[in-house]
Amino acid sequence: MLDVRRLDLEEIATALQDQSAYEYHWLIDPASGEIMMWTADGGIDGKTPVDLDDLDLVQIEALPSSVWHRDMADFAERVSDEQVRRRLQRAIQGRGAFRRFRDELHAEYPHLLTAWHAFQRARATRRAIDWLLDNSLIDDAAARNCRSEHRDPDVP
Repeated sequence: MLDVRRLDLEEIATALQDQSAYEYHWLIDPASGEIMMWTADGGIDGKTPVDLDDLDLVQIEALPSSVWHRDMADFAERVSDEQVRRRLQRAIQGRGAFRRFRDELHAEYPHLLTAWHAFQRARATRRAIDWLLDNSLIDDAAARNCRSEHRDPDVP
């Protein structure tokens, strides 16, 4: 089992969010916890092509965008100002929701940016922990302890 305190949970969370990974794949070494990127042309060292199936590494596959969309919806639901809450909820309807949500926060509610980033980071970190547990890279106790350190922050 890997020591969750020595893992780069932020990097794992980034890999879980990466919706553009068609020509490359995020991988983790189950022995060391090192995270690397593989490409068909450059393998994992950027120079030596190697078949992905020949590597003793675990692929980190991106979670569906609906998972990350739920974070925006949950955040918007927790905003105490009813008018702001309704505007954010409208922003996440339909195609382009991620861009509209980001633009709405930056342009109209910059005071919520810090809260949004903390909320998003806590959710992403817990997903990284869950992914590690689901792939038997950490144990239940480590996951439970780490999850408790990354609770959703309060939303103003």
